[in-house]
Amino acid sequence: MAVKADGNWRSFRHRNYRILFPANAASNIGTWAQRVAQDWLVLQLTDNSGTYLGLVTAIQFAPVLLFSLQGGALADRVNKRKLLVFTNLIGALSSLGLGLLVLAGHVQVWHVFFFALTLGIASAIDAPIRQSFTSEIVGHSDIANAVSLNSANFNAGRLVGPALSGFLIARFDTGPSFLINSFTYLFVILALLRMRESDFFIQEKKVTQGTVREGLDYALARPDLYVVMLVVFFVATFGLNMQIFNALMATKEFGKGPASYGLLGTYVAIGSLTGALLSARLERFRTTIFVIKGGVVFSMAIALLSIAPTYTWYSLWLPICGLSALTMLISANSLIQVNSDPAIRGRVSGIYLLIFMGGTPFGSPLIGWLVEVIGVRETIALCGLISLGACLTIWAIFHNKVNLPHDISVEGVLPAAYDDQR
Repeated sequence: MAVKADGNWRSFRHRNYRILFPANAASNIGTWAQRVAQDWLVLQLTDNSGTYLGLVTAIQFAPVLLFSLQGGALADRVNKRKLLVFTNLIGALSSLGLGLLVLAGHVQVWHVFFFALTLGIASAIDAPIRQSFTSEIVGHSDIANAVSLNSANFNAGRLVGPALSGFLIARFDTGPSFLINSFTYLFVILALLRMRESDFFIQEKKVTQGTVREGLDYALARPDLYVVMLVVFFVATFGLNMQIFNALMATKEFGKGPASYGLLGTYVAIGSLTGALLSARLERFRTTIFVIKGGVVFSMAIALLSIAPTYTWYSLWLPICGLSALTMLISANSLIQVNSDPAIRGRVSGIYLLIFMGGTPFGSPLIGWLVEVIGVRETIALCGLISLGACLTIWAIFHNKVNLPHDISVEGVLPAAYDDQR
């Protein structure tokens, strides 16, 4: 079947994309299966402690603070495909180690922390490389479309993975979920090795300083980019904690087991997948103001989630949260990718991911502590209101300062740094 050059599936015209997409689909299912299993394992080992659940999430995302900027710098300098093979291999070994410990009956909380940290380091390096690799697979003109399809892929995994993991936990405990995730990494490694170098879109890049500092200076000189990052920081740090919210609401508020908890992730994914597919049709609306408005809508959805009176009502509202979150995040990701100079795109992606996930090591323990002090519902409401207040403030301050500049090249944005080279 022919794929239209201007259609919603146009990224599939590229052979390398067709090879990687199904491998990522399998890996995404495994990733979500492990996320549910890891959270449930922590609750099992700590008598449903919200504090420990927040800590393990923080430990997994803490490496973002140290490695995402360096990963972005690497993405601008070295062979991305080889680096991705390495990071996926580390992820596979991490999941395998934890799964074997669970099956052997020797797992302890510190084991979960250790392997969460190992996986977090690999992911922190992997993420900016993977993001900037998209442009080499599909070319500049199809980046926005590929971002939408990749998000749909990720959330299709979210549709299947949590439910699968909940089923496996209910019957076989958490071990099989970790082993499945370990196995799915191999699909990605094999797909990366099958790609043809000759099919990559390698743009000739202007010589730049190649430093992390240059990437920071570039982002700070672009209000249309750093405002997107500000919105994403508050939304991600306080609103995008649905894994923690779901785990604690399922156990503490509704008294549910692993199967019902796993289904909550699937309900989020229904909305997220819808948002990802819808975003493929919204490319022309993607602006910085659109991202800010999306942050406002999502924050309101999270605040309202806190008052859901029953498990059923809570489940019915989760797709709204997923839809609003993904519509905003895909727009943000696309703007960062498309509106950055290719010579510095990896470093800008690294900064974006640092902002996106860098607040989690601080936000997650705080959320876990707040749950113990003021309650689950009150914590969810507070997180939604903090995010909402931040988005409205950003909107008020920057609504007329975020236009796309005429020249997005590094030399055009940072002319002073290149005056001596002229």
